[in-house]
Amino acid sequence: MRHWDQDGFAGARPVTRRRARGRMSHYAGAAAEERVADAYCRSGYRLAARRWRGAAGEIDLIFRRGDTVIFVEVKSARDFDAALASLGQRQIGRICRAAEEFVGGEPAGALTDIRIDLGLVDGCGELRIMENALAA
Repeated sequence: MRHWDQDGFAGARPVTRRRARGRMSHYAGAAAEERVADAYCRSGYRLAARRWRGAAGEIDLIFRRGDTVIFVEVKSARDFDAALASLGQRQIGRICRAAEEFVGGEPAGALTDIRIDLGLVDGCGELRIMENALAA
């Protein structure tokens, strides 16, 4: 659908509050991912993939350290509790299935040593890493 400005020229769609909130959420999420990625890299992890997408879903960050593959789901919210609460059971299932799909392409396949972490970022930019957060 084309939108016309007052001079009759087609232009970009107007920015609504909903679109503006969506953009802000996108930028906040990207900044949180960058913050988490920097923390892992400073700790000696090697970034293998960012926003890896498979048939089962997307994984925010994937790192390697030795023979271990570390999958990281990044959540940001006003506080750590709200960030953690935003991770639902369906999303956890998708993350686990996507991780299984990713390791299917590894030389050791399902025998690959893996870990699934959560990177939580609060409204002040503080960071909390929960290692092996989705362990059974």
